[in-house]
Amino acid sequence: MTAPRALALTAAIGLTALALTGCVAKGDVAASDALTVTSTDTACTVSAATATSGTLAFDVKNTGSQVTEFYLLAEDGLRIVGEVENIAPGAARTLTLVAQPGDYFTLCKPGMVGDGVGKTAFAVSGSTVKATGSDAAQKTKAVDLYAAFVKDQTEQLLPAVKTFAAAYEKGDDAAAKEQFPRVRSYYERIEPIAESLGDLDPKIDFREVDAKADGIAWTGFHRIEKDLWVPAKNAVNADDGTPAWKDWAPSTPAQRAQIGAQLVTDVQSLYDYVHGAEFVKALEDQGVAGLSNGAIALLDEVAKNKITGEEDWWSGTDLWDFAANVDGSKMAFSLVRDLAAASGADGESLVAKIDKGYAALQAKLATYGDADKGYVAYATLTDQDRRDLTDLINRLAEPLSQLTQTILS
Repeated sequence: MTAPRALALTAAIGLTALALTGCVAKGDVAASDALTVTSTDTACTVSAATATSGTLAFDVKNTGSQVTEFYLLAEDGLRIVGEVENIAPGAARTLTLVAQPGDYFTLCKPGMVGDGVGKTAFAVSGSTVKATGSDAAQKTKAVDLYAAFVKDQTEQLLPAVKTFAAAYEKGDDAAAKEQFPRVRSYYERIEPIAESLGDLDPKIDFREVDAKADGIAWTGFHRIEKDLWVPAKNAVNADDGTPAWKDWAPSTPAQRAQIGAQLVTDVQSLYDYVHGAEFVKALEDQGVAGLSNGAIALLDEVAKNKITGEEDWWSGTDLWDFAANVDGSKMAFSLVRDLAAASGADGESLVAKIDKGYAALQAKLATYGDADKGYVAYATLTDQDRRDLTDLINRLAEPLSQLTQTILS
């Protein structure tokens, strides 16, 4: 994956730039702020690049040959502020939302897969406005936006995995190595979703020691990783200290074909699930508590697995996973942030602490690289570096652990 929009990592992004839309009517849009969008197979043309804060409507017309989607993205190019999907060729749909002052991007996704086309800067000026709609409506919108985010990540993950698997299968290890951490970033942002699906996460993302412990066949990203970064003869497994070559040999071309195909099949299953009714129902059942708990779970994933450097033991690309987990956690938090702040003075204080925690953690990560140019190998971090990262994680985890109770109170 070559620096797609979803990999942008900004150290200190103001979460207040986002707004849960609540219930807004197209009739509330000022005439001067009416916007038209033309989506083709290769372009996404918006009638204006600026607007005034408040209720905006994007009238999206699909003149292309494929079903398309339209997105308004936050400044980081990752978080989804609003989206409309399933716009058939020749059809039109309207995205109506409350936009706060800030910098955004517009994007269309013909075929509803991949990175999308026509990513363009979009600026909103004016004063901060209060989102309209009931508390229940804002909660529903938060869940809807998270569903859109997960779908977007899998829509980029699936074609990226196909390209990665193809390079691995034909023995183009240089290309596969370059793609490995970038492809995984899509997955790491939504890891709790896959983990909720029984054996799907083990198939896609189990480490060797985990597969052995569960007595299952070892497949997925980390099986491929060990082929790409062949361990030295004297290397040992990070978890149990056994020789890395014990009961293992590099995969044959036939085995590579099987392992690569299996990864594509399993990621396709994940894609199919998040684009189905069962996924939507599961998110609705969990409600905003599910988003809050997801933010917490992803930070726990960093604290338990990524900070040790044992996740990507052979490649040393753990910082990519680390950053992607934080991205996903911050995305989930951003969708319930306003709900927490609206709960009163204590909620506002909690949100301020969480905002500060994310900013500090991402600023520290930025000293080791970024998702565009790449991160340093995890082995280059000193003990002090790891302690600093651990302290920042713990500092964020403490207020984040109170989030679910706050938004439900």
